[in-house]
Amino acid sequence: MEVRHQYSVLADLFRYPKGDYIENVNACAKLLEGTYPSAFQEIQPFLEFVNSHNLYEIEEVFGKTFHIQAICYLDMGYVLFAEDYKRGEFLVQMKNEQRKANNDCGEELADNLPNVLSLMAIMEDKEFLQEFAIRVVKPALQKMLKEFDEARIALKDKVRKKKQKVILLEDMENKNIYQYALQAIFNVVDVDYEDVNYNDPLIVPTVGVDALNCDSGCGTPSQQPVKTK
Repeated sequence: MEVRHQYSVLADLFRYPKGDYIENVNACAKLLEGTYPSAFQEIQPFLEFVNSHNLYEIEEVFGKTFHIQAICYLDMGYVLFAEDYKRGEFLVQMKNEQRKANNDCGEELADNLPNVLSLMAIMEDKEFLQEFAIRVVKPALQKMLKEFDEARIALKDKVRKKKQKVILLEDMENKNIYQYALQAIFNVVDVDYEDVNYNDPLIVPTVGVDALNCDSGCGTPSQQPVKTK
């Protein structure tokens, strides 16, 4: 089985910070420096943050970024489909792929970003992996990165103020720091699959379900991607 070590290492960036988290982040930076120089440059602000804060402080920022009044979510099905029924279909197929690869997802969902990355490290079907990376992972990462835009964060805060009485985290230091880790991951995927081209004018995120269509044996997707007019 081919093991794409970079993805198992990248997965550690978005696991809940505990134990050897800081050491894992530095190990990831070392890998990027030697193999993906552009991604290494992208991750610098995040690397500096991790090495200048203790584990409790990192844990606090992680929780406020992805859980408490979340800026974005780590579950790719929700990122791509929100509450649409396709989210459920996507998660079922992700569970199938994780089970087939014998990838332990722990307490998180099968489509949680670290679990998706660790799956990419061991997925055996190269054709399927290429399509999964281009038509599912990259669009999801792009949507996640957009959520860190200051204007979008401000809009979310405005909606929260209208709908419920909440203490907003407007002055939270380093609230955007994880965007640099996400950008580094996007850069790695982009480099690894730069030669993969499906000649599609534009692919919308809903192709994620088709890309995980396992009705005929979990091989190369049998349906054509959805295209915009």
